[in-house]
Amino acid sequence: MSIGGVRPAVQAMPTYRPGKAAGQAEEEHGIKNAIKLASNENPYPPVPSVVAAMTDAAGRVNRYCDHLAVELRAAIGAMVGLDLDNVAVGCGSVGLLQQLCLAYLDPGDNVVYPWRSFEAYPVNVQMMGAESRQVPLVDHAFDLDAVAAAVDERTKIIMLATPNNPTGTALSVDSLRAMLAKVPDSVIVLIDEAYREFLDPSFGDPVELLADHSNVIVSRTFSKAFGLAGVRVGYLVAASAIVDEVNKVLVPFAVNGIAQAGALAALRARDEYEPFLAGLRDERARVVAALTDAGWKLPDTQANFVYLPLGERTQDLYVEIEKRGVVTRPFAGEGLRVTIGTPAENDRFLATLAAVAVPE
Repeated sequence: MSIGGVRPAVQAMPTYRPGKAAGQAEEEHGIKNAIKLASNENPYPPVPSVVAAMTDAAGRVNRYCDHLAVELRAAIGAMVGLDLDNVAVGCGSVGLLQQLCLAYLDPGDNVVYPWRSFEAYPVNVQMMGAESRQVPLVDHAFDLDAVAAAVDERTKIIMLATPNNPTGTALSVDSLRAMLAKVPDSVIVLIDEAYREFLDPSFGDPVELLADHSNVIVSRTFSKAFGLAGVRVGYLVAASAIVDEVNKVLVPFAVNGIAQAGALAALRARDEYEPFLAGLRDERARVVAALTDAGWKLPDTQANFVYLPLGERTQDLYVEIEKRGVVTRPFAGEGLRVTIGTPAENDRFLATLAAVAVPE
């Protein structure tokens, strides 16, 4: 019996599962010095000017911040070449995902997205009593023809994570444009780019699609590349009509003053972040090369993680690696996602994997 008559859609919802903390793994296995490679976090803290801006903002938390984050939205708009009215900010890009579902989904609607993908998609769709239409991956990548074919008269939104979490595979702007030609303009197409800064430039920038497609939304976050996962701030760019509706369901002051200050400072310090991002991309290439040389088969990752398609071996290898102090993210029966950390952390993962398993 549910207390208070909880909605059936909520009762049946899956629960979002964050990456396990290193401390939790230490307690479970009786070990010390565990490292967390489970949540695709940036292993490096924000640059000093960002920390200083957030510290300064902490002295003003007795006052409410700007609910609609006008200064931050204007700065993001200037960066991507759009107006303030084309930008919304939220409590991370996942917060904006929830706002999008709140604004557009009713029971009986459906949402199309490839699967496996970001675990928050089914949670937020089901929260609204809508139907998830999951399109299987092909070789760990999206089949956009199948995505377009799954759309019907009850489809409200298509969700596309690129690079995809957890496989790391990405979509080019040309492939997105071809899919959009097959989709009704009444269907919103969310292009979820949480890992944008790790993507090879040859894939293009989907923001350019907004010029011809008023149903396209591009969402991004400050959590990954800018090391601001703990303060929760993301943004989306879209037609002003979509931004207006998404803003209606923004929890008041959800993007707090410290988060806004940090994000603004991060935008001003983008050049300072680039050496760290270049280093992470180089480390990704090194880890991929080491795994490939060892015989592991990997999807082409464009994110700050690698994905090992282990199938039924996944859970056993996950536990064995974690017992040795390396915390990763398993997807039972499918594969293991491992965040790119510092060089020392990556070396430890590679050595641990080699000690417990060999490719099949």
